[in-house]
This record gives sequence, C-alpha cells and structure tokens, in this order.
Amino acid sequence: MNTVNHTESKLAILSLIFAATMWGLIWYPMRLFEQAGMSVVWVTLIMYLTAGIASLPIFISQRFHWKQIPLDLLWLALAAGMTNLAFLVALNEGQVMRVMLLFYLSPLWSVILGRWWLGEKLSWIAIVMFVLAMGGTILMLWRPEAGLPWPHGLADWLALFASVCFAINNVLSRKLAAVPMVLKTTIILWGVVGVSIVVLFLQQASMPDVDITVWLSAVLVGGGIIIAMTVTVLYGLARMPVYLGAVIMLFELIVAAISSALLTTEMMTVAEWLGGALIFAAAFGIAQIEKNNR
Repeated sequence: MNTVNHTESKLAILSLIFAATMWGLIWYPMRLFEQAGMSVVWVTLIMYLTAGIASLPIFISQRFHWKQIPLDLLWLALAAGMTNLAFLVALNEGQVMRVMLLFYLSPLWSVILGRWWLGEKLSWIAIVMFVLAMGGTILMLWRPEAGLPWPHGLADWLALFASVCFAINNVLSRKLAAVPMVLKTTIILWGVVGVSIVVLFLQQASMPDVDITVWLSAVLVGGGIIIAMTVTVLYGLARMPVYLGAVIMLFELIVAAISSALLTTEMMTVAEWLGGALIFAAAFGIAQIEKNNR
C-alpha cells in the first residue's frame, strides 16, 4: 500500500511539473501562430474548442449532476475564459517574464477575495505577503519618466486583469467544491470558447487566411497540449495538498525565464527582476499559509 501511495505521489509531482513546463512554454507556439497569420484569439478559440469537444463524453457522463449545477458555474466559466484569453494575449504582446510575474499576483488576490466572499480568516502573515507583493508590483511597474507605478501598455493591463480573473476563478472553484472537478473543467474549457467568440465578434475579426497546416496545428495543440495540461493538473492536484501543488506550479516561472532568455532578445531591468523576486516570494509565502491552514 505504501509503495502504491509513493508511486502515486511521484506521478502527481511529475504531472504538475509537466503542466508547469507546458504553461511556461505556451507563449512560444502562440507567437509562431501569430507570425503565421493567425491571431492569438483565433488560436485560443480553436485550441479550447478542440479540448472542449474532447471533454464532452465526460460532461455527458456527469449528466446526473446537471440539475444541480449552480449559477456560480456560469461565473466560473466567464472568469476562466477571460483569464486564459487575457493571459495568452498578454504573453504575445509583452515581455514573457514580466507578464508571468504580474500574473502571479493572483494568489494574493485569491486570499483577499477568499476573505471577502467566503469569510476566510486573513492572518497577519497573509497581510505581510500582500504588502510584499505590492512592493514588488510597484518596482515592476515603476517608470521614472511617468512618475507613477502604473501599468505600461496593453500587456501589463492584460496580465493584471488575468491575475484578478484567475483569483476569481480559484475562489469560485473553492466555493463549488461539491461540484465534480471533471464537470468544472469542462465548463472552464467551454468558458474560454465562449469568451473567445465574443471577443472575435467585437473585433469583427475575419477568418484567418492561412494555410490548412496552420489550422491543423492549432487543432493538434488544443487536442494535445491543452488536454494534456488539463489532465495532468487535475491528476496532480487531486493527489497532493493544495499548498504543495501551488509551490510546484511556480516551476512555470523558471521555465518561462529560461525559454524566453534562449528564444527571445527580451531583457528585464534590475528593478523588474527585484520586483519579480518579491512577487515570487509572496506567492511562495501564500502557499505556506495554505499549508498551515490545513
């Protein structure tokens, strides 16, 4: 029995490392698709539509839960859709590491929203972590010529927006703990599809005039990478404490740092790295708080 548990634990850790690695690299195929003539919004729609269709058999198998689906699931779908689309567009528009680090403010927003919506206790350590993260954000956003620590361009705004939406996503997911994870995952996938369609409609975007191989590649990424990331995250998080999963997923930042250094010419300033380090430390600290609360 111990051998089985030990094996499951190893597989869970490897699953989350794999998922974190994929999320740390997801920016690269997005930019390749953009170069090929297909916008990130279109790619996101195709990827998540493919994954959503693949998830339908699971959704149908959970049909006995349909009558019990709360309205909050629709809010979860909307929050998840805006999170994923805003995050992917930000990665394409801005510096990879800057976007990643600003997005990792989401654990702090989760703590605040958990206190507000769910009545969770906000410890003094959580307050310290919040102050630490805010200090890091100010360092990252500071522009001497502007005089204010304000988001610099579309990518910054989208990264911060995605971090807030992801926090809402996490809090709603906790609130909907009684809903099976596979059902929530399907709802999330189709939420991304819905938000992508709305954005394309508002943009009055025409169908991309690209080679069939580009379309097929987007389908393969959706059917392969997106589904693989979803399954491995579900498998890993279901078999280990939440705080440990959160710490392992920070590996995404390391992958993003290495890949962007090797594949781009993007450079971050010393102040941005220092601010990012404070945000990383705060995210790690929040994971420890989760550990102590369990």
